[in-house]
Amino acid sequence: MTTDNVTQGENEPARPAGRQGLIKPLRTLLDTSGLIAIFLLLFIALAVLIPDFLTGRNMVGLLLSVTLIGSLATTMMLVLALGEVDLSVASTVAFAGVVAAVVTTNTGSVFIGVIGGIVAGGAVGAFNGLVIAKFGINSLIATLAAMEFVRGLAYITSGGDAVMITVPSFFDLGSASFLGLTLPVWTMLACFVIFGVILNMTAFGRNVLATGGNAEAAALAGVNVRRLKIIVFGLQGVVAGVVGVLLASRMGLGDPNTSMGLELAVISACVLGGVALSGGVATITGVLVGVMIMGCVQNAMGLLNVPTFYQYLVRGAILLLAVMFDRWKHTRRQRA
Repeated sequence: MTTDNVTQGENEPARPAGRQGLIKPLRTLLDTSGLIAIFLLLFIALAVLIPDFLTGRNMVGLLLSVTLIGSLATTMMLVLALGEVDLSVASTVAFAGVVAAVVTTNTGSVFIGVIGGIVAGGAVGAFNGLVIAKFGINSLIATLAAMEFVRGLAYITSGGDAVMITVPSFFDLGSASFLGLTLPVWTMLACFVIFGVILNMTAFGRNVLATGGNAEAAALAGVNVRRLKIIVFGLQGVVAGVVGVLLASRMGLGDPNTSMGLELAVISACVLGGVALSGGVATITGVLVGVMIMGCVQNAMGLLNVPTFYQYLVRGAILLLAVMFDRWKHTRRQRA
């Protein structure tokens, strides 16, 4: 990527040059269209082969089942597009849920508990961003350390056991519904809209893609790369905090053991949706389709009563295929 393709400062949109500026969006559109076609074929096949798949009740359940992965994928998309990775999101979800449960139970206030959980998640994300941006530590190592550290904080905060929530109104967060969809589903949809707009229609989103494509060129063009990383990781933490609060509400408790392995499912959905692990490439539509493909496969295995250990094999295979697909696309882009 040259400086011609990088945003000129944080408040000025990028100006792609000539034919190259048209080729990249066209290629991205073709990749996304192909992914949508794969999803439609998968959906039709499951609807034909599995009798209960296309029922209204199962469709609502399918949407609810992808709320965790879907909400987190919208900000993981930005992290990966930046050329970074966050392995601590699952631990952050658990920690935020425990904090929300403890604060709500001790204060009797749902509002204070919710704010406490979201702030806890945001603090973890901002800390990750600060360590990565200021000290130049590889994000894989930094967030791997944070994954263990934050999970430990969750255990310490909860006293090593699940924290029961004694305020009944807290449960309404996970069960409240509108137009037949619960609050977690609406939260996920809101995340896709908000971060889709941020990625596609703001200088901030273009700066994320530019930095992921070439951080040095972005810095020379006036992008404050350090601040950008802190903000992106902070957003990841805030969304993880929201997800943790909603999950605690649905479960009726704050559990430090929850969400184990969730970070891999989120990364798989993003990569499957066309987000480049090398950075600089991401589409919100692709991420949405990637999330739905993951959800449909998981839902189908549940309907078919596939044993849990075989489900692990399938999820691992999906992650491997997604990474191989990302590598193939990266090689193709280099040759183009």
